[in-house]
Amino acid sequence: MTTSPLPFDLKPSAHPLPAADREAALANPGFGRHFTDHMVTIRYTEGQGWHDARLEPYGPLSLDPATMVLHYSQEIFEGLKAYRQADGSVAVFRPEANGERFQRSARRMAMPELPVETFVEAMDVLVRQDEAWVPASGEQSLYLRPFMIASEVGLGINRPANEYLFMVIASPAGAYFPKGIKPVSVWLSKEYVRASPGGTGEAKTGGNYAGTFVAQAEATRHGCDQVVWLDAVERRWVEEMGGMNLYFVRGSGADAQIVTPQLTGTLLPGITRDSLLRIASDLGYSTGEVKISTDDWRQGNADGTITEVFACGTAAVITPVGSVRSAEGDWTVGDGQPGPVTQRLREELLGLQTGARPDPYGWMHAIR
Repeated sequence: MTTSPLPFDLKPSAHPLPAADREAALANPGFGRHFTDHMVTIRYTEGQGWHDARLEPYGPLSLDPATMVLHYSQEIFEGLKAYRQADGSVAVFRPEANGERFQRSARRMAMPELPVETFVEAMDVLVRQDEAWVPASGEQSLYLRPFMIASEVGLGINRPANEYLFMVIASPAGAYFPKGIKPVSVWLSKEYVRASPGGTGEAKTGGNYAGTFVAQAEATRHGCDQVVWLDAVERRWVEEMGGMNLYFVRGSGADAQIVTPQLTGTLLPGITRDSLLRIASDLGYSTGEVKISTDDWRQGNADGTITEVFACGTAAVITPVGSVRSAEGDWTVGDGQPGPVTQRLREELLGLQTGARPDPYGWMHAIR
């Protein structure tokens, strides 16, 4: 069943950033360093539902010290991108899929579910208003960050909050690899785990990320760029890498098989992960969702049956993995460089997102 999106009260800023300053920011946007002129807010109150949807100037929040999110971490978020298309228009990649995942995260965190139609309209409202912030070239994009927090004031812990604030902010994002694709090194974490069965691993909630920082610091100490998470029970089954899903390529050429760890409730069901399964299959590759152990990974790289490994996510799209370090030893993936399957998939997905290639799936949501 579909519902009509909430009406949005539009209150544009009387003092947007001057065009020259905005263009200076877009010339070297980095990631998460600059923010557009506006934000979207929608409130939820038990008994009233969703209300007071508005677009307003970007600015700080005023929160009571007893606001429940500050104490009990009832919070979820998403990440998606708007791309400038070949004809100059703007489109967002799979916002409906992000809206559905946002609902699943809300259910797990005992928060109200925002209708997908309203979620998508919130993206439309903000991007329409701040379209000038969408970069005009290649891999650059406008990163959208929808999130929701428990906004009720109080310290009771026997129930979820009864008031919430949903927001969307936006930040121009530069190319993840401005000087060419660089393979990353990864550390297999056995001391720490990201999520356990029955936990919040498949929800996109801030606590999952806060708990990863100590393991990421451990990876850095071992000279690695990223951490790879293993299962919580046996500490041997590969799950995901930092904030990205993992893929393994077996074999080469047209006969290559592309597999990813199966969803078990402890890892995030990535939108990019899902998209690549479809694209790879349509390109003629064999695909699958499997269990893969650290021993499988090491042996596969040693005997050449695993030829490439890459991670995928909204921010980097596809990132090749070049080497692995662990307490049991180190090894190299293939020749340590981006493989042909990895590069082909990256080109296909980016081409679709930027309008350089056809979109047979209807994934690009045009902003009108």
